[in-house]
Amino acid sequence: MTHSSTRITVGELAVRFLEQCGTRAAFGVISIHNMPILDAFHKRLQEAQGRPELASTPLGGPSQDRARGIRPIRFVSARGEAGACNMADAYARVSGTLGACITSTGTGAGNAAGALVEALTAGTPMLHLTGQIEAEYLDRDLGFIHEAPAQLAMLQSVSKAAFRIRDAQTALATLREAARLARTPPCGPVSIEIPIDVQATLLDLPEDLLALAVTPLRPVDAHVDALAERLRKARRPLLWLGGGARGAGPAVRRFVTMGWGIVTSVQGRGVVAEDHPSTLGSFNLQKPVEDFYQTCDAMLVVGSRLRSNETLRYKLQLPAPLLRIDANALAHNRGYASDYFVHGDALETLHALADRLEGQMEIDPALGRDLKQARQQAGQLVDASLGGYLKLKNELELQVQKQCWWVRDITLSNSMWGNRAPALDNPRAGVHALGGGIGQGLAMAIGTAIADATHGLGRKTVVLAGDGGFMLNLGELACAVQEKANLVVLLMNDSCYGVIKNIQDDIYGSRHCYVDLVNPDFGALCASLKVPHFFLSDPAKTGDILAAALDQRGPVMVEVDMQAWGPFTAKFAGPILKKD
Repeated sequence: MTHSSTRITVGELAVRFLEQCGTRAAFGVISIHNMPILDAFHKRLQEAQGRPELASTPLGGPSQDRARGIRPIRFVSARGEAGACNMADAYARVSGTLGACITSTGTGAGNAAGALVEALTAGTPMLHLTGQIEAEYLDRDLGFIHEAPAQLAMLQSVSKAAFRIRDAQTALATLREAARLARTPPCGPVSIEIPIDVQATLLDLPEDLLALAVTPLRPVDAHVDALAERLRKARRPLLWLGGGARGAGPAVRRFVTMGWGIVTSVQGRGVVAEDHPSTLGSFNLQKPVEDFYQTCDAMLVVGSRLRSNETLRYKLQLPAPLLRIDANALAHNRGYASDYFVHGDALETLHALADRLEGQMEIDPALGRDLKQARQQAGQLVDASLGGYLKLKNELELQVQKQCWWVRDITLSNSMWGNRAPALDNPRAGVHALGGGIGQGLAMAIGTAIADATHGLGRKTVVLAGDGGFMLNLGELACAVQEKANLVVLLMNDSCYGVIKNIQDDIYGSRHCYVDLVNPDFGALCASLKVPHFFLSDPAKTGDILAAALDQRGPVMVEVDMQAWGPFTAKFAGPILKKD
């Protein structure tokens, strides 16, 4: 490899590598054990803004970077490492680029663990760069300040993979392999710990900082032939699309044109626009939909784990035969037995399958009509459970459909309706806490809004959150203000953990313990940060207040007083189970 005479730190090498990967925003918390990395973010941004006195060298300087389409990375200072990791996760989901989170060693890295689990569950391509104490003192059990025993093992348990950069000479190779793994389906976060002295080590700037290519997994032709043979005579086929099919839209549209029906997991929403007549959206487990499944003669599941909460704990009666396509070979026979399985990239495999099936199938013309009826009936069931909150759902659909990023925390309202409405028009429009942890919504909304701003995507971010979850990462509201994140918080305030309270009613004889919450005056809290606050206690004012909130720039809160609105018509007490 050819080297220049330019000398940079390993910290700057990491930043320049992320730039080459197309990352335009990174998230983290500054600390003494990551300062060489964060100093490099700052210096690169200053260079791009015309501060030549800070430039390292002409090679890879601002003018050449612009000519190559490389942009400096905006660094977002979160208030905690958990929030920073959630922000990087959402940024990657919405932008379609590699996410980046930077934490400190020890407690700082540990704080990010839960958010890394979420990113791993969601299959988010992301690099987590964390510090480490000086290499001389590592792994010697000296009680060195900020050292975490077995930190690398901890990171391996909550990441797709984890590495340690041990010296400057292996830094680029490690970064490249980590990014390759993060972006290879099934994608996920990869952690890299870098001792502080290694971060500060100088090395020659390599001429080539390009990431390793990720080649889509091509299926075996004979396997696609066999799958096509099993489907050719189907007259009422369905595609079930999961998160692994989010990049397969062009191929999926070929099946829609053939007359297939579509249903998605919550993570697969928007692969087909949810107002299209051929899709059930994520109405995937309501009784009318299950009845409809029994009229279908094949289901092809693509890139989905058929998760427990979306299959009545694996008892949902799905059409037979049940066929699967997945980039993860271990998906075969998980949850449900596969009548046939093809290992391959969703887009490549569906295109190959469509090549074999177009013009070869006779789809029942009544399939579309029956699908539409099942969706209407399922939607009516959901609407009937909402009581007065139907007004909120309908007004939100009216005002934000096709022009927002729809971010949701785990809260009662999301489980009741937010996972299915408003209709999404693209596979990156929805972001939610897939792993079921509360308190991640606000941070995800910030990451989403930053992705929109840095990539020029032109949508408003709306986040649905409950009061309990919102308080978990309340400090990130200050981050939203500092970053001028363009988002609306729809805060559902019932002063309790609503789902848990319902479970206590169902199972524990209505013994309500540890669920009631003391909350701040959210209006006064917002005023202290100069965040516009709207208090919504009258359902009749919903449309006007939402319109006013959406018209604002920067962070805004709409607080829904659920005690004034009253209860939902139906109780949600955790994931629905199959009744024998």
